[in-house]
Amino acid sequence: MSTLLTVNNLKVQFSSRDKFATAVDDFSLSIDPGECVGLVGESGCGKTTSGLAIMRLLPGNGKIAGGNVLLNGVDLASLSEKEMQSQRGRTIALIPQDPMSSLNPTTKIGRQIGEGLRIHTGASEADARKRALEVLEMVEMPRPAERLNQYPFELSGGLRQRVIIAMGLVCSPKLLIADEPTTALDVTIQAQILDILDNLRRELDMAVLLITHDMGVIAGRTDRVIVMYGGKKAEEAATSELFRSMRHPYTQALLASMPNLENTTKHELSSIAGMPPDLSKVIVACRFAPRCSFATDQCRAEEPQLSVEGDHAYACFHPTSGPKPLVVSSREEVAAAVGETANELMRVEGLVKEYPIRSGLIRHKTGAIQAVSSVSFTLNQGETLGLVGESGCGKTTIGRMLVGLEPVTAGTVHFDGKLVSAKGHKTSRADRRDRQMMFQDPYSSLDPRMKVAQILGEPLLIQGAGTKAQQKERVSELLLSVGLDRMAADRYPHEFSGGQRQRIGFARALALNPRLIVADEPVSALDVSIQAQILNLMKELQREHNLTYVMVSHDLAVVYYMANTIAVMYLGKIVELGDAESVFRSPAHPYTQGLLDAVPVPDPERAHKRRGTQVRGELPSPVNPPSGCRFRTRCPKAQDICANEEPKYQDFGETQRAACHFPLKTPVTLGERV
Repeated sequence: MSTLLTVNNLKVQFSSRDKFATAVDDFSLSIDPGECVGLVGESGCGKTTSGLAIMRLLPGNGKIAGGNVLLNGVDLASLSEKEMQSQRGRTIALIPQDPMSSLNPTTKIGRQIGEGLRIHTGASEADARKRALEVLEMVEMPRPAERLNQYPFELSGGLRQRVIIAMGLVCSPKLLIADEPTTALDVTIQAQILDILDNLRRELDMAVLLITHDMGVIAGRTDRVIVMYGGKKAEEAATSELFRSMRHPYTQALLASMPNLENTTKHELSSIAGMPPDLSKVIVACRFAPRCSFATDQCRAEEPQLSVEGDHAYACFHPTSGPKPLVVSSREEVAAAVGETANELMRVEGLVKEYPIRSGLIRHKTGAIQAVSSVSFTLNQGETLGLVGESGCGKTTIGRMLVGLEPVTAGTVHFDGKLVSAKGHKTSRADRRDRQMMFQDPYSSLDPRMKVAQILGEPLLIQGAGTKAQQKERVSELLLSVGLDRMAADRYPHEFSGGQRQRIGFARALALNPRLIVADEPVSALDVSIQAQILNLMKELQREHNLTYVMVSHDLAVVYYMANTIAVMYLGKIVELGDAESVFRSPAHPYTQGLLDAVPVPDPERAHKRRGTQVRGELPSPVNPPSGCRFRTRCPKAQDICANEEPKYQDFGETQRAACHFPLKTPVTLGERV
């Protein structure tokens, strides 16, 4: 088989004032027709830069400083910009990470997809529109003809990602570079998108370079894997070989950082200490040495060259021999994470949230978005409740109501035996200090004009907590508690990495010594290594301060690692509620099982066995939810009764309940429930 793409000794530099940063250094790869190669590593390791260099889409301060990029024998690195424009979209295409910022918000979908065909082949508007419909059908777009006349803002994240893939396919390229194509998507939509890419690759004999930091995605979707660190290749092997017997300590550490539902017991996540190297400086030693537990004086003085064992290449003086052994949490550690007592801290009963839809000159109500519909649960002191489900199911809305950021439409919230939220009920600012929020995007929730000292001191100032000297000391304590230096107090949010900003957001939530923290997708945008640091930190501080968490996430592996109790939500309702082990090991509701089947597994053999069993289709509109069981339109077990009757909760154990007419296991009779 002839090689489609060959990258030889690629070197990419970025200029910044009076210095250069070598973002990619002496990097080589090859891809055959129809092959899927994974490129994995932390943010800043050079993955995306390598993809952009191949496409010749580097920003203005970036340049290819060495090497060549051969696509079907043509050196893309030596082409003029005009010559390269004839290649982009026609022979090589890119799926960017953020579809919303890549789509023109003022142009209809059909025209945007057909644009590449018109440019490269001179096709007419009619022919381009016909081809746009064909590729939308190829990417399994629901109601494709209707989508041609819609704008990007009218589509969900999953549908916009399908549009981006369709744009890449419109000219039938030979190579598709997919840069983090599913990072911001729910596990169900992520699985659908990855299935689409797999099917298209086989049908069109198209090669794919899949760039991601998710080892689970890599395991189930690629033929070969390249691990990058500090702009260089650290390891390369066939996917099954790499996961079975990785040789580089960095690869081993990446895998150990991931929460994994396939493990039979919970285990402590092994985070990677420190930060990636500063690529603006000359590095003569092993780039991973400052963070590597195997490093010796040789590693700190010399740079290892790639060693080759058959088809397995790695750059390490002291190679490993496979995955890192698991550190299983003891019963005592698990008990400590639950807290010293099992006293009820919060009780939620019949919680409802509706957003009115208004129209006309007098803005009269014409309908309502049913965000949350009759949700009830209890939460004990020191425990963690995980709220899981797809985007739009009501998780974040519940979290905001629990801390008083959203008024309730109906129902009640009691905190420590006191009514804190109900329709028309007013809660004082002092009553809210025990309930704090940890937001999903720390950068947008931290004021860019305020220094960290001001950000952390603001809650103390508003609540009148202590003198100025005491507040200043409290800020220092908070920074140290989340693993940041006292000097960070004098810096602005933009001067920190994503993981550091999340630590600052966590510190702000801790400022008033709250008893409950609602963490809304706190690690969704972070690399697995930084994610592990944040999750371990949250668990550590929970044990120290007997904190109670509500963990909002669509990442079931993260929730399983953190939570004692799981509430699975679908379209505003809790469809299953129970202890984490029961819900994840023996789910009763088909939706829960579908979510679990969609979670990427960092094990190639298991990942291939589970493919195709996840939930299909799109979430129905909360404006007009399906009658009876809301999940019935996507449920493989649905029958007539599901459309006519809403299922009632049934018991499936001491702590597990689910609402389903055709559950996955037999209900039990527990008598009178307490």
